[in-house]
Amino acid sequence: MKEIRTEDAVGHVLCHDITQIIKDEKKDVLFKKGHIVREEDIPALLSVGKEHLYVWEKQEGILHENEAAEILYRISADIHMHGSDIKEGKIELIADCDGVLKIRRDALIAVNSLGEMMIASRHGDFPVKKGDKIAGTRIIPLVIEKSKMDKAEKVAGTKPIFSILPYRSKKVGIITTGSEVQKGLIKDTFTPVLKEKLDEFSCQILGQTLPGDERSQITSDILSFIDQGADMVICSGGMSVDPDDRTPGAIKDTGAEIVTYGAPVLPGAMLLLSYYQNNDKIIPILGLPGCVMYARRTVFDLILPRIMADDRICADEIASYGEGGLCLNCDVCTFPNCGFGK
Repeated sequence: MKEIRTEDAVGHVLCHDITQIIKDEKKDVLFKKGHIVREEDIPALLSVGKEHLYVWEKQEGILHENEAAEILYRISADIHMHGSDIKEGKIELIADCDGVLKIRRDALIAVNSLGEMMIASRHGDFPVKKGDKIAGTRIIPLVIEKSKMDKAEKVAGTKPIFSILPYRSKKVGIITTGSEVQKGLIKDTFTPVLKEKLDEFSCQILGQTLPGDERSQITSDILSFIDQGADMVICSGGMSVDPDDRTPGAIKDTGAEIVTYGAPVLPGAMLLLSYYQNNDKIIPILGLPGCVMYARRTVFDLILPRIMADDRICADEIASYGEGGLCLNCDVCTFPNCGFGK
C-alpha cells in the first residue's frame, strides 16, 4: 500500500472505501475498496477532499483480491456452470443446466480451512436448475500471498470442487402390486402420483403391469420391462414386512444387487433400492412404500433426481439421510428449499 496524489491515481487500485457525505442528503460509499481509479473519477475524489489516496502497490508474490478470486473460480467450477463478474474479490457460480449438484466435500473443507478465502455453496446431491446460484467465493483481504493460492490449488486437487450431473432421458416400467388393485376392488391411485413426479424429468413410460401379489409374476414383470429396454423399473406397494407383501422378495429374485431395504427417512422408511446389471447397463429397480402415494414429499423425492442423473447411490449415503430425514410436513411445502434430506 502506498500514498499517491489523486491526480496520479488513474489505473491504481483503492485500498479503502471512499465515503461521500452531503448534509441532509446522503452518506454513502462513493468508491469501494478494490475500485480501479479512472480519469473521470478524479473530480469526484477531489470533491470529497481526497487529494491523496492509498492505493495497492504491485508486489512480487502478492495477488490482488480479484486475481485470487479467479483462482478460486478455476478450482471450483466444472463445464456445466459459469462465473459471475468479479466484484471485490467475489465470484458466484451459476448453473448452466438442470441436474444434480455434486460436491467434493473433502476439497471444499480443505480450501476453507486455509483462511483468508472462502467458498459457500448450497447442499450437494440435490437438484439444481439452469440459472441457479451454486456457490459464492470470496477472498477476504484486499491482497493475498500467491503462495497461499498455490496451496489452495494443491489441496483442491485436479478435479473441480463442484460439478453438475445433467439429467438423462429414461424409459420406465411401472409395476403396481396388490391383488386388490389387480381385481379392481380399489382404484389405483399410486400410478398417477408416480407419473406426475416422473413428468418433472425426461421419462418415457414403457407401460404398467398389475401382477397382484404373486412373487414370481412380479419378478417376471420386472425382467420383462428390462428386456423391453427399461432404464428404471418401479414397483409400487407390497413393501411392508407383512407375510403377504412380496415385492422385496420378488425384486431380490431378479438377481439385482440390493443396496438397502429400509431407509432412515420419514415418510419412506420401507424403501427398497437395488441395481440390476444387464450386460454393461445398470438399471435401478425401486420398491416404493405406500407413503409415496399420499405424502407430499418422501424418500422418493430425495433419490429420484439422483437416479435421473445416473448418480449411483450407495448404502452409506442412504444411512446419512438419517440427519435431515424427517419431513416436518409443513402447511406450506417449500421443498427442496428446506432441511428435508439435508
